[in-house]
Amino acid sequence: MKSLASWTVTLAAVSLFAGPLPAQETWDGASWEELRDRPYPEWFTEAKLGIFIHWGAYSVPAYSGPEDYAEWFYRGLQVGDSLRIRFMRDHYGDDFKYADFAPLFRAELFDPDEWADLFRQAGARYVVLVSKHHDGYALWPSAYSPGWNSAEVGPRRDLVGDLTDAVREAGLRMGLYYSLGEWTNPLHRWYTDPPESIGPYVDQHMVPQFKEVVEAYQPDLIFSDGEWLNSAEQLRSRDMIGWYFDTIGPDAVVNDRWGGGSDIGFRTPEYSSGIELTDRPWTEVRGIGRSFGFNRNEKLDAYMTPEQLVHFFAAAVAGGGGMILNVGPKADGQIPLLQQERLRQLGEWLEVNGDAIYGSDPWWKTGEHREVTLERVDPVIDFYWNRNGPGHPIREDDFTAEWWGYLEPPQTGDYTFSATADDGVRAWVDGRLVVDEWNDEEPSAAGPTIRLVGGLRVPVRVEYREEKVMASVRLEWSADGGETEVIPTAHLYSASDGREADGLAATYKSMRQYLAYTQKDGDLYAITFEWPDGNLELPIPEPPAETRITLLGRDGELPWRYRAGSLQIDLADIPASEVPGQWAWTVRLEGYAAAVPVDSGDDE
Repeated sequence: MKSLASWTVTLAAVSLFAGPLPAQETWDGASWEELRDRPYPEWFTEAKLGIFIHWGAYSVPAYSGPEDYAEWFYRGLQVGDSLRIRFMRDHYGDDFKYADFAPLFRAELFDPDEWADLFRQAGARYVVLVSKHHDGYALWPSAYSPGWNSAEVGPRRDLVGDLTDAVREAGLRMGLYYSLGEWTNPLHRWYTDPPESIGPYVDQHMVPQFKEVVEAYQPDLIFSDGEWLNSAEQLRSRDMIGWYFDTIGPDAVVNDRWGGGSDIGFRTPEYSSGIELTDRPWTEVRGIGRSFGFNRNEKLDAYMTPEQLVHFFAAAVAGGGGMILNVGPKADGQIPLLQQERLRQLGEWLEVNGDAIYGSDPWWKTGEHREVTLERVDPVIDFYWNRNGPGHPIREDDFTAEWWGYLEPPQTGDYTFSATADDGVRAWVDGRLVVDEWNDEEPSAAGPTIRLVGGLRVPVRVEYREEKVMASVRLEWSADGGETEVIPTAHLYSASDGREADGLAATYKSMRQYLAYTQKDGDLYAITFEWPDGNLELPIPEPPAETRITLLGRDGELPWRYRAGSLQIDLADIPASEVPGQWAWTVRLEGYAAAVPVDSGDDE
C-alpha cells in the first residue's frame, strides 16, 4: 500500500510527464452571458428533491466534532485539530497516515440497486454522488489519480459506474459532485499554496479529470465545489461549463460554485433556514444530521425528525426552491438505518402530498408565519451553533435571545466584561451597559470596568441577535486585570433568591412558518404543518363560490366559508382514521390560483 507521500510523488511524476493535454485547449464556445441565459431543463425544475451522497476514504474514520463535517477529516489533520489527531493516534497508531484509510474503505456491503430503490422510495427524482471530494480520492478508475481511486485501492470497483447504472435503471437522473480543489495535489495544494498558483493544476489535472468523468458517465447534473479561493477565470470554469453543456445537451444543469465572477447555475444555500429567491432555481443542500460524511460522533438530536424534515422541505418548495438531502454511508456501503428511515418517511409523505410538490411553482405569498418562543435556563453564555439553532421551535437563522438574572462575584474587585458574537450582543450589569457589540463594527477589546462587591448579587441582562449562517455568542469577564474567562455557572443565578447557582433565564424568539403555499396548473395548494382543530384558516382572498376544495389523500369535497378576511375550511368531521398521513397535510383549492388575481403586497 502506498503512503500519502508516495502517492503524491507518483501523481506528480504522472502529471508532469504527461505534459500538455487536449483539455488545455481553450474552449471557443458561448460567452458567459449566453451560458447564463441557457434555459434550465424541465426535469430539474420539476424534480424538487435530490439525494446527495458523501462517501469515500473519510468514511472509514467517520469522525469529527459533533457539529463538524466528517468529510473534512484530513483537513483537520493538516491544521493540527487535536480532536482528529488524537482519535487517529488512539485508534490506528502513531504511524498511521490518512492514505492508509483507503485500503480500509472496502464497500463490501454496497448494493447499488438497493441504494437506488431506497432513493426512489424517498420520492427523489435525481441523485448526486460525490465522485471526488477535497482529498482527491476518486470513486472511479481515474487515470489522473493513480493509486488513489476506488478501482485500485479499497473497494476495487468502479463505484461511480455501478451507482450510475442502478440509478438510471430505477428511472432517476444521475448527477456528480466534483471538487475543483485538492488538499494534497503536488501541482497545487489547495489551502496551502497561494491561490494564484493554481494554473498548472487546473490545466494538467483538474480540467482533464473533469472531462474524463463526464465523458465516462454522462451525468445530467454537475455539482462543483471548492471554488471559493479562486476566480472563475483562474479555474477555467467557462471552458468546463460550456464543454459540459455541449457534451451532454439540453438536459444538462450545473450549480453555482464555479469561482468568483461566474454567477451561473442553480443556487445552493447550505444548512440555512431556507431562502426565498425566484430569479433562478435553488436547492437547499443539507444532511439529515449536521455532517455530510457519516460522523460517528454525531448525537441523536442532531438528526432532523420526520416532522422537521417534511416541514423544511415543504417550506423550501414554497419558497421557489427544492432540496438535495444528503446521506452519509458507512465505509462498508451501508446507509445508516436512521437515515434510511428518514428517507422512507419523506417518501411516505410525498406519496400523499406529491401533487403539491413536483412541478409546482411558488405562489405570490410563500406561507404563513408566527412568532415562536423557547424558554429555559442556560448555565453559561457560551454557544457556537454551527448549522443549527438553540432548539425547537427556533429557526437556525434570524432569531434573538435575551438572558437575565443575577451575577454574584466571588470577591470585591474591578471587573471588566467582554463578549464576542455572530451577529450582535450587548450586556448590562447592575444597570450599566458593559458590552456593546450590536452593530457590524470592529469589536471592542473590552467593556467598561465596574467595581463589584464579593457575595453581593447584581442584576445582569444580555441581548443577542443572529442573522444568517453561523451563530455564536460568548460572555466573559476578568477581575482586577486577571485572566479572561467565560463567566462560570457558579456565579450566575436565574432568580434573586435562588440558593444554588444555575445560570441565567433565557428567552429565544423567532418567526416560524406553519403553513406553505404552492401552485400548479391553476390550483392552489395549502400545506399546513399543524392539523387544525375544526377549521383550517387561510388568510387569503375570497375564492369564487364554485371553488372545490379537497384534502390530498382523501376522497370528497371539504365544506368551507369565507369570513372576516379568512377562508375557513371545515375539517372537524374527518375521523382520525381518515386523516391521510402525518407531519403535514395539504388542501387543494381547484382553479383558485388561476381565478384569483395575484396580490402585489409583501409576504410577511
